[in-house]
Amino acid sequence: MKITVVGTGYVGLVTGTCLADSGNQVICVDNDNSKIESLLDGQIPIYEPGLEELVDRNVKGHRLHFTTDLISAVAESEITFIAVGTPESEDGSCDLTAVKIVAAEIGSAMNGPQIVVNKSTVPVGTVDLVKGIIESNTDHPVEVVSNPEFLKEGAAIDDFMKPDRVVIGTTSDAVAEKMKELYSPFVRTGKPLMVMDPASAELTKYASNAMLATKISFMNELSRLSEKVGADISKVRQGMGADRRIGPHFLFPGVGYGGSCFPKDIRALSHLGKEQQVHLEILSAVDSVNDSQKQVLANKVVARFGEDLTGHVFAFWGLAFKPRTDDMREAPSIVIAQELIRRGAQVKAHDPEAIETARQALGDSISFCEDPYEAADGASALLLITEWNEYRGPDFGRLRSLLKEPVLFDGRNIWSNDLASKHQYEYFGIGTRGNL
Repeated sequence: MKITVVGTGYVGLVTGTCLADSGNQVICVDNDNSKIESLLDGQIPIYEPGLEELVDRNVKGHRLHFTTDLISAVAESEITFIAVGTPESEDGSCDLTAVKIVAAEIGSAMNGPQIVVNKSTVPVGTVDLVKGIIESNTDHPVEVVSNPEFLKEGAAIDDFMKPDRVVIGTTSDAVAEKMKELYSPFVRTGKPLMVMDPASAELTKYASNAMLATKISFMNELSRLSEKVGADISKVRQGMGADRRIGPHFLFPGVGYGGSCFPKDIRALSHLGKEQQVHLEILSAVDSVNDSQKQVLANKVVARFGEDLTGHVFAFWGLAFKPRTDDMREAPSIVIAQELIRRGAQVKAHDPEAIETARQALGDSISFCEDPYEAADGASALLLITEWNEYRGPDFGRLRSLLKEPVLFDGRNIWSNDLASKHQYEYFGIGTRGNL
């Protein structure tokens, strides 16, 4: 098929590349000329494992193309995906400015019938909104489809190529068949391709992220109780996860969630509820718990070293909001660093991929190190914030010789009290016995 994807951000670039890899002719469009020039030069604007190689293969195979010319791209295609950003507005609602602009441009560019697929995360009713905008700018027939993305940063290629499910929101049987044909290479193992009304498809995306965020906040809140009563949240997690009604996934406590999806999607869904006079109380609590959880590790540092941290240097291992990405949006590391600095401390940090994006978020308020042990050299303690694999089995002897004091604050519970004691460390995890 001939496809246009408008937007070369995280969702658009992954979507376009994966569709090209299944044999389609794909044109990726962006109004950022420098981004398109970089892509044409083989430079990928985001870090996502496997993406650079996949882009290179499909560009060389003449299936994947990049341009700023939306008019020509839409004119050459039968299906156009909208994959532009939908950031959070000041009131928590979803900002549809970019979606509306692109919809109008698609309408003006159409030279025949078109299927327009909304891949951006948008509130219920956006399919109708987009359809109305396009129809006001063209005389050609158009069908608008909701096709929400369920891509995890760090595993996006596999998520697209081997999806848990594909959700198609349309009332047209002909369009549903066309979308089934497009996605058929990705659901050959029997994973469901679900066709439903557009409103249900749009809500499914928000509902999925909201449920995952709820599980995280629940476990984080429970971890605080575990510390107070002398329980071990890791054992509690195992006991809960063995129940098939609950399952073991997303039950890991930590320093809070971040990224581009969970925070803004929770708030957007809450805002939608308010508009419909439905107060989503659980979601308000999920957001509140997450905000407070980002302070937990800093609070442990203060309890151990005192309110005034002047003269102390703390090492951070990990800055990105999760492993296998360089995304710093709403990363807990930002909140933790700012709190320690506010109390007079200095911070030295290492991250395998996120140093440059962290510079944009934190400026020169912290020092950045190319090696994790460099960050630990002379530090009063080490704070593990992002659970990159390379941090799981460090040289504890070398690390101990570099730190001023053998103190570990493990924000992801990748180590344990027993392991730390074996190497003569003072250990503070999340929701485990012996913590402050």
